[in-house]
Amino acid sequence: MIEVRDLTKRYGNRVAIQGVTFTVARGEIVGLLGPNGAGKSTTMRILSGFLPATYGTVRVAGYDVARESLEVRRRIGYMPENNPLYPEMRVVEYLRFRARLKGLSGRRARERVEVVLEQCGLTEVRRRLIGQLSRGYRQRVGLADALVHEPDLIILDEPTIGLDPHQIRSVRELIKGLAGRHTVLLSTHILPEAEMICHRMLILWDGRVVAAGTPAELEQRWSADPQVMVEVSAPAAELEAFWSGRPEVASWEMAPAEEGWWRCWLRPAGAQDLRPLVYGWARERGWTLRELTRRRYTLEDIYVRVTARREEEEAEEEEV
Repeated sequence: MIEVRDLTKRYGNRVAIQGVTFTVARGEIVGLLGPNGAGKSTTMRILSGFLPATYGTVRVAGYDVARESLEVRRRIGYMPENNPLYPEMRVVEYLRFRARLKGLSGRRARERVEVVLEQCGLTEVRRRLIGQLSRGYRQRVGLADALVHEPDLIILDEPTIGLDPHQIRSVRELIKGLAGRHTVLLSTHILPEAEMICHRMLILWDGRVVAAGTPAELEQRWSADPQVMVEVSAPAAELEAFWSGRPEVASWEMAPAEEGWWRCWLRPAGAQDLRPLVYGWARERGWTLRELTRRRYTLEDIYVRVTARREEEEAEEEEV
């Protein structure tokens, strides 16, 4: 659905994005992650045809964004970060107006408006003035606007910014429901949100893609030393001596869990999973295990590792 190759945007001497390359398959939900200024909004504006690239190629549904802009726009629904709405219009009037602007006939426009009102949970406020709606409902109106012409691709720039937890959950579930029928590209700096919504992630840093993949792929790549936590009932001195003497255990920490139980954190010497080994050691020595788990790295953990590594690389380049 989306093919981006070597996308670059310059503003004079400032580079907003440089050499960005990625693809998005039909029906996927893909997140663009990164801090403010990383290039997320610039990338989305180029994809949607609102901003020309300095160089590079972008194709949406097989059409070149630069040379076939009108065909691309017909296939895109775009909701920018600052959702522009007409506060003096009623919800249903605004959506019908937007549907006609997007080329839908009178009858077809009315049919699609009824569909997106239901889909976005706006039926009860259809006659309300947009200016009287809560922030959450206004986000829903913007999403309904993006959906009204049945686009192949939906681009959402910070779709839950400024919402309260209940509104965020509601909008999140709405976006998840679009998968399959639509391709969704969304930007966010709320990492847990991306983890719950997106099939794949693209992490941008200083205008470049520094990591990409599914949450599982990113965890596998950036969690080379998976830590194991074990709760075990055994003498403390015996545990300390045993962990210190095992070549498979690179480092370890212990803390009392409760009387007779110890919580131990073990880091492997390589990339191996220590859990089968710990289970076997406990059986051999007659220890009682209560818990044996491998630490799961969150998207936030991975993001911090990726960006910290990038900062170190940039610092080394400056020194040279």
